[in-house]
Amino acid sequence: MRKLVYYVGMSIDGFISGPDGEVDFLPVTDDVVGFIVQEYPDALPTHVRAQLGVDSPNRRFDVCIQGRATYQPALDVGITSPYAHLRQIVASRSLGAGLDPAVEVVAGDVVALVRELKAQEGRDIYLAGGGQLAGELLGEVDALVLKVYPVVAGDGVPLFRAGFSPVAFSLVDSRALPSGMVVLSYERT
Repeated sequence: MRKLVYYVGMSIDGFISGPDGEVDFLPVTDDVVGFIVQEYPDALPTHVRAQLGVDSPNRRFDVCIQGRATYQPALDVGITSPYAHLRQIVASRSLGAGLDPAVEVVAGDVVALVRELKAQEGRDIYLAGGGQLAGELLGEVDALVLKVYPVVAGDGVPLFRAGFSPVAFSLVDSRALPSGMVVLSYERT
């Protein structure tokens, strides 16, 4: 059965972006780029894969699901299909369909959709963010891969926007990079 994997970068204090969606405060150093290219190339946007010369088949994911706020930066620079190498789903109640035929906009029950995807054959499902969607899908998240950057944001979009509802995960791997970024991998307990 496929897993829903929340693979995301965050500050030490648990923010995946600043209050207005900023991510430029997360230091992306050469060792971080090397790690992502080596371990999670499927999670790189298609235009970034091209810039980095990544031309490998998908190893981990074949579907990317993201919320409207996560999708918006691509739209802002004229990219309507940021993950063309994956099946792309955007959960949004405000975004109309038809921006790009390769992008499915889902306004309905995203939990039911994820359950349907999990029941299908294929690679794992990449939950790209953001905090609101992750909060809605917390009950379906099977694994977390957290890239913890050595910076404190102080405020912003939290890893999960959800009511108090503790869910236990077990640490299955950790890796520290020379720049200070730590990758923590968890599986649902």
